[in-house]
Amino acid sequence: MNAVRPANRPGNPCFSSGPCAKRPGWSLGGLSEAALGRSHRAKLGKAKLAEVIERSKTILGMPADYRLGIVPASDTGAVEMALWSLLGARGVDVLAWESFGKGWATDAAKQLKLTDLNIIEAGYGELPDLSSVSFDRDVVFTWNGTTSGVKLPDGDWIPAERQGLTICDATSAAFAMELPWDKLDVVTWSWQKVLGGEAAHGMLALSPRAVERLESYAPAWPLPKIFRLTKGGKLIEGVFKGETINTPSMLAVEDALDALKWAEEIGGLPALIARAEQSLKAVADWVAASDWADFLAATPETRSCTSICLKIVDPWFRSLDPDAQSAAAKRIASLLEEEGVAYDIGGYRDAPVGLRLWGGATVEPSDMAALLPWLDWAYGAVKTEKAAA
Repeated sequence: MNAVRPANRPGNPCFSSGPCAKRPGWSLGGLSEAALGRSHRAKLGKAKLAEVIERSKTILGMPADYRLGIVPASDTGAVEMALWSLLGARGVDVLAWESFGKGWATDAAKQLKLTDLNIIEAGYGELPDLSSVSFDRDVVFTWNGTTSGVKLPDGDWIPAERQGLTICDATSAAFAMELPWDKLDVVTWSWQKVLGGEAAHGMLALSPRAVERLESYAPAWPLPKIFRLTKGGKLIEGVFKGETINTPSMLAVEDALDALKWAEEIGGLPALIARAEQSLKAVADWVAASDWADFLAATPETRSCTSICLKIVDPWFRSLDPDAQSAAAKRIASLLEEEGVAYDIGGYRDAPVGLRLWGGATVEPSDMAALLPWLDWAYGAVKTEKAAA
């Protein structure tokens, strides 16, 4: 641990896991072409919404026959739309290894009240037993556990030939990790994660198999207007061409376009992934030499390069009671915020006590590297404070 205050500071102290850091060089001036004061249904508004869709599909390498739409209520709204519109046609397996997966399991059990439901769980830091999943059923899962820092290593566990649909919450994975599109029937994310965009807008991608389900199956429960993707048994194609169900923020739309254009300029998806992986490597090298911190993810193959979650393993810290541990971790985060070095890096409220660093593509890897000595400084300062109390 470093008891001396480091001299070097991150250029941008924003390491929040959502909303996340804006792209390098971002300014409000980049949004000067926003269609403010115009209807989102006017030609200009629809064109900008359609541009977000097309640029997103291109950067992500999405198959041409997949539909992609902009939907209400961020990633949460996109996932809920998928669950309420698609589930119930056959049995469902839900994988849960952190807060959001557990939330989707709760929706399936308590809100949709599915009777043929299998919840496959694992604790924070682990993945569930993927070999126990049945793909004769619909399968719901997160690709990257935003609150645990545990990701799926690949899509090899998903068969190409399957009866059920795969419904993937990819909000902290899209644009920072390779997604095997041929293995995924529904994929959701939001602008506020890897693109560093603003909240309230979700993205919903549908495979031809998912569209077929929508057009051939009507759930037993009523659907709110903002969840409806079909009319008269046919997909509402306009949703996937920029004709949004509700009114979007055209300022946020322009901001999303700004981020997508930046992504294209730096080299597209490979460059975005490389930036996130560089930040993860910096943390991994630091963890390897640390005597007090470790990854929450149990194995290297499952470590997230976006939501990088750390646990505190120092025996002194582990000897504290749970309330004292929580207070100490919050004190570390608050010290760094007071110094203007790192904002919003406390662990998620439902996760084990620790820290969470966002390492997505809009974070400069050099800023992540500059932050790490400050973690040592803050931990040493808190440990000294506690010893003197």
